[in-house]
Amino acid sequence: MSDDSLKLYTAIYVALLVAAALNFVLFEAEFLNFTYAQALGGTLLIATVKTLLIVAYFQHLRWENRSLTYVMGLALALTMLLMAAATYSIS
Repeated sequence: MSDDSLKLYTAIYVALLVAAALNFVLFEAEFLNFTYAQALGGTLLIATVKTLLIVAYFQHLRWENRSLTYVMGLALALTMLLMAAATYSIS
């Protein structure tokens, strides 16, 4: 592993640690006076960024062909659609 890639993966790891700490601060710290909706929205946004970093760098999707990226995005979209349909059928 080259020095540059080690620095990149270390930076991504540190960014993930910072994002995890921000999740805790947003959702657990009562002194910041966030509403539940604000805390939940911020937590979901940070979780999305963390997921994108993990998929792009640690699962090496950033360096794959675009067609594979589109297939993974389609799979995610279909999974979300299936979850929405299941939620609708439950209620």
